Amino acid sequence: MNRHIIRLIRPYQWLKNIFIFTPLFFDRHANDWCYIWPCILVFIAFCLVASGIYCFNDIHDAEADRQHPTKRIRPVASNTVSIRMAYTTMGTVWIIAFVLVALCSFYSGYLQKGLIGTLLFYIIINIAYCVKLKQIAILDVFVIATGFVLRVVAGGLATGIILSHWIILTTFLLALFLAVAKRRDDVAIYENSGIKARKNVACYNLDFLNQTIGILGSVTIMCYILYTVSYEVVERIGSHNLYTTSVFVLAGILRYMQITIVDQRSGSPTMVLLHDHFVHVCIIGWIVAFVLILYA
Repeated sequence: MNRHIIRLIRPYQWLKNIFIFTPLFFDRHANDWCYIWPCILVFIAFCLVASGIYCFNDIHDAEADRQHPTKRIRPVASNTVSIRMAYTTMGTVWIIAFVLVALCSFYSGYLQKGLIGTLLFYIIINIAYCVKLKQIAILDVFVIATGFVLRVVAGGLATGIILSHWIILTTFLLALFLAVAKRRDDVAIYENSGIKARKNVACYNLDFLNQTIGILGSVTIMCYILYTVSYEVVERIGSHNLYTTSVFVLAGILRYMQITIVDQRSGSPTMVLLHDHFVHVCIIGWIVAFVLILYA
């Protein structure tokens, strides 16, 4: 495959779709292949759907990207991939994605109408986001957060696991926190260089975003702590020790706030998650602690 096409579909962004596996992890089915296989199929499907959205976004934003200090090297903006090829790639990955959802339906023994609907809704809101919604301040970050919730919902539908309100709330809040941090990077670029990454940058400023990040970080941590000590969760898991995992969540969010406000390099949450060792330790520590409590 042409390396420029690979850059166009942004495989490094597929890490976001790991949220699809959260329902089976929290429901103690992470070692059950009857649950894992459907999640793998849906994970790949969501990766391809997201890649199609990136194709559409790069086509739609090509002119604006050419004025951006880093986005100007994107394949369509730099003319290394034609608009026709970008559309062809978009259509191809979406077709493959829905074939995989059909395979998931075959594997589960019934038509996954909810899963197909979730995938279609994800495409629709993201196209709307690319065309218009990302220009509307506050609504733009809510749409991004909704996309992460849809990933969790897809994981639940693929496995038949009923989602709790805790997983929905925590996912939404964490995604909203990351989205606002990303928006802060756009505002910082605008204030330093005068270049607008998007039209709604002027509707934000660093003071507002710093306060919003602090609020969302606090609410996310509180929501997670309430989850770990809630009566129904303690009863279902059979352990009072889940609260100990909160230390990793607290450390991880504080570190991300430091990266955002002090280091000012939160433009790509995926790259932060891939390269920051402190964040790696927090995530690994959280997973290990959770595994010991849930599966030991």
